[in-house]
Amino acid sequence: MPKYVIEREIPNAGKLSSQELHSISQKSCGVLQNLGPQIQWVQSYVTDDKIYCVYIAPNEKMVREHAKQGGFPANKVSEVKTMIDPTTAEG
Repeated sequence: MPKYVIEREIPNAGKLSSQELHSISQKSCGVLQNLGPQIQWVQSYVTDDKIYCVYIAPNEKMVREHAKQGGFPANKVSEVKTMIDPTTAEG
């Protein structure tokens, strides 16, 4: 199943409180439950003004539907073509 990186522009994201992040996470999980098991949230990275989320989904349309239902921005959705890490250099 394809993996996607979603770039969400959220001003002052890095200053969100733990309670705000908790609420956002709960909202996201609720929408995921409604959409069904074919879309999964892997993890997210919070920076100063953006949140980068990694999702597994059958297509970009479903990723964008999650954003729409949750009220989250999805400024850029990119399909991951391959992954590399330090062990890639060993091959």
